[in-house]
Amino acid sequence: MSLPSLRLVDTDPAELTVDAIVIGLHSQPDEAGTLLPAAGAESIAAAFDGRLTATLALLGATGAAGEVTKLATLGTIAAPLVVAVGLGDEPSGSAPAPETLRRGTGAAVRALAGSGTAALALPVPDDADGPGVLRAILEGALLGSYRFAGYKTKPSKTRRDPVAALQIHVADASDAAVAAELTRAEVVGRVVRLTRDWVNEPGNVLRPPQFADAVVAAVEGTGLEVEVLDLDALKAGGYGGIVAVGQGSEAPPRLVKLTYTPEGVDNPKKVALVGKGITFDTGGISIKPNAGMWEMKSDMAGAAAVGAAMLAVAALKPGVSVTGYLAMAENMLSGSAYRPGDVITMFNGKRVEVLNTDAEGRMVLGDAIARACADGAEYVFEASTLTGGQVIALGTRVAGLMGSDAATALVKAAGDAVGEPAWPMPMPDEVRKGMESEIADICQVNANLDRAGHMLQGGVFLREFVAEGVEWAHIDIAGPSFHTGEPTGYLTKGGTGVPVRTFLKLIDDLA
Repeated sequence: MSLPSLRLVDTDPAELTVDAIVIGLHSQPDEAGTLLPAAGAESIAAAFDGRLTATLALLGATGAAGEVTKLATLGTIAAPLVVAVGLGDEPSGSAPAPETLRRGTGAAVRALAGSGTAALALPVPDDADGPGVLRAILEGALLGSYRFAGYKTKPSKTRRDPVAALQIHVADASDAAVAAELTRAEVVGRVVRLTRDWVNEPGNVLRPPQFADAVVAAVEGTGLEVEVLDLDALKAGGYGGIVAVGQGSEAPPRLVKLTYTPEGVDNPKKVALVGKGITFDTGGISIKPNAGMWEMKSDMAGAAAVGAAMLAVAALKPGVSVTGYLAMAENMLSGSAYRPGDVITMFNGKRVEVLNTDAEGRMVLGDAIARACADGAEYVFEASTLTGGQVIALGTRVAGLMGSDAATALVKAAGDAVGEPAWPMPMPDEVRKGMESEIADICQVNANLDRAGHMLQGGVFLREFVAEGVEWAHIDIAGPSFHTGEPTGYLTKGGTGVPVRTFLKLIDDLA
């Protein structure tokens, strides 16, 4: 579905002629004992002669974060509908936390499906915090209004189209900083939605060659330098891990490299983004259980995030050099599939004894990380749906994080800032010790631990392919990249777009 149009306005919200207007609602009572309207809703509350929050309370509103309550205005203001979204307790500072606003806006905009136009009269302070708060509101609106187009042959009678146009109320719509946030939000919203589209595509539609073609088509005209390695080039280049994983499928693997070089910057920092692009994962000969295997179409979410983030980089033009590496393969079982017991020579020359063909992500990533280091990267940030162990340890909203101390600190701070949290995990020596091989340089998994500490095994293995002196971080997004439950906040069912916004914040911070 197309991005809703966005427009900044500084007209009195009560006078905006839209189908609905969104206001914030705090759970604390005011002096009259009713709920407390959030900043931005003053003129609307005044139009109701002090009865707005009492009426919302009668409809069941509590002001709890993310709660949405609708109220017909019956001509009290220009808009026929007020949509009140809970923002929790009134903050001690100038505005609610950005993630509270991001989620609340997403929930409200989702509830507006079927409306043509809507306005957001949410708390945007007229101070130094204003642009950052506005960014959260804009992102919540654009991500909450997402819907995958899908493949239905008949239109659904119950599904309504997302809101088509949004007006966002600010103190001064002509302010340059505020206008810059709108421009940035449109870029970020578009690429996160593209990530979700790619992740939501069926595995038979987006196989490695088609995925590579889609990325190349998306970056056409952006100025990014593009290199695509097909099967012959991967074999000739020594990418043993990518070739091994992909050799069981009739759809051959690819490695896509996208490069952005800033203009007019002397000796820019060199950042590499690396993503796992397994377009479908059967587990190979170590086949997965049937339950939930359909979700393995999303095993390319890391590569999708890298490709989309590179599109944003090309548009936002940061002052650092950024290169994206998308390692694409389909992990199938067939007569040509790689086997447990195989020894694979990787791009950096290390030889890996394969013990479990379902631990394929680390094989393609090992090659891609080694290539990034060979190309001179100073920072390597890699994202992958690597292990079920991440979900067991940290759930579906918090990514696992491993790597060098400096890089993991950067990722944690960036993720916290944009609402894509990641938690640092250890890489114990005993995990690496159990990965010693009798016949090769390293085993792909720790056979002594089996599934225990599986997330940690992945990080320990990938460390072997990082060159000395390179700051690096591995972000395991197995849970956060795909939302299986009912829509919540700005998350719709399916691909989430994690960690595109973390990548972009990292690049901003390094620039």
